[in-house]
Amino acid sequence: MGHAWPATVRRRRITIALMTETVLLALDTSTEYCSVALLRAAAPAGGASVSTSAAGATREALAAQSEPRVWTRHEATGAVSSTRLLPAIGELLAEAGLALADCDAIAFGAGPGSFTGLRTATGVAQGLAFGLDIPVVPVSTLLICAESARLRDASATRVLAALDARMDEAYWADYAWDAVANDWRTLHPASLDAPEAIAAPDEPFTLAGNAAAAFGARLVVSTTARIIDAEALPHALPLAHAALRAFRAGRTLRADEAAPEYVRNKVAQTTAERLAAKAAQGGAPGKGREGGR
Repeated sequence: MGHAWPATVRRRRITIALMTETVLLALDTSTEYCSVALLRAAAPAGGASVSTSAAGATREALAAQSEPRVWTRHEATGAVSSTRLLPAIGELLAEAGLALADCDAIAFGAGPGSFTGLRTATGVAQGLAFGLDIPVVPVSTLLICAESARLRDASATRVLAALDARMDEAYWADYAWDAVANDWRTLHPASLDAPEAIAAPDEPFTLAGNAAAAFGARLVVSTTARIIDAEALPHALPLAHAALRAFRAGRTLRADEAAPEYVRNKVAQTTAERLAAKAAQGGAPGKGREGGR
């Protein structure tokens, strides 16, 4: 609403083909993996009337027709995912027979996760979306874990996602699948705690993520989980599915609003904080202010 599209983009978007589908690019580099997905989905059917005798067959046909097609790359790149991200995007576009200009939105794993990785995905998503004048769709990496668990197991409708945050802490959030809304409800937002402090849901739940493997018995909630899905981790495929729902619901941002969700505010002190700590320990404030860089 109120978004000013360039004339060239407006002309592209009035064609029938592009009005009946969504093309979404999803990026995640929050872990040691460079993960990219390209999703192409038909517009959701609505309002079409069909005869009673044909209703069942039509519903099946529409369901098959509306199932998104997804192309993915998920590669262990370590700390150099930034060098692989753009080439992987190009490969997926070529494989799908699409151009970057066909994309309606760019989704990215917003965090929490590796600070460098989050900045990489955010920056690339922001740059591409800004150049195309299309919105971005930030998705929590913890929600991606929940979506991954549900894609792998349809009965995973209550998911506690917990990831190793290093520094002897875990990122976690609690989600419930709302079948009526066809989306996740956040029961506890993304938080950072010692593994012993994470609160268990009050009903059977799936524990998604790598925290159980990282902390063992210290992650007390792992002893009460219905299932532990250690492979439900940040990945562009579940990100793309979650982002498609967010895009259709209008939960998007302008490119210039894209930002990582660190949860842990920082891993290093600012100059002012170092000076304050030095002063608290008896250092000379005046001297510290001069040499704090």
